[in-house]
Amino acid sequence: MAKTVLKAGGRFKSAVCETQVMVIKAPAGEFTLSCGGADMIAPTATGGGDLDPAQAGETLIGKRYVNADESLELLCTKGGKGSLALDGVALEIKQAKQLPSSD
Repeated sequence: MAKTVLKAGGRFKSAVCETQVMVIKAPAGEFTLSCGGADMIAPTATGGGDLDPAQAGETLIGKRYVNADESLELLCTKGGKGSLALDGVALEIKQAKQLPSSD
């Protein structure tokens, strides 16, 4: 598992499925970003390997994925069969914020 610095605007793709993401917001430091149980790679790199069935959860295009404290936010630019994780902890789809009523 390779650690990498995540920066806003950075793009990554899964080595084991079709998933592609763009970093919207990232915490400082180095992290392991994975999809389908394998490290995510640069968009121009070639991947390989098999999807880990335990990490298959399907990523959905257009959805934003966040960690528990929302210090990391990823935008899915191409959906796939793997689930996203940061340092082994699964990311969840960001929930829409409730807007105040305009009475």
